[in-house]
Amino acid sequence: MSDATRDFRVRARHEDPHHGRLVSEASFEAAAIAYVEHLSLSAEQTLEVNIVVHDVHSGHEHSFVVHLDTGEATPVG
Repeated sequence: MSDATRDFRVRARHEDPHHGRLVSEASFEAAAIAYVEHLSLSAEQTLEVNIVVHDVHSGHEHSFVVHLDTGEATPVG
């Protein structure tokens, strides 16, 4: 994949789409992980976060489960 960055609107699946954050990254996966790195999560919360990543320019959207213990982003159907 190219090193060029693209603009993505990223949010946790449970959040309203208007609460997403703009992230510039090279891929959908990188945008999901960058978003999760800035979340404030308590120790009691789950080790997985469902994330929706929307490409601002193309309109394509992908969903991921980000595993907080490994940092891995697994695509969701």
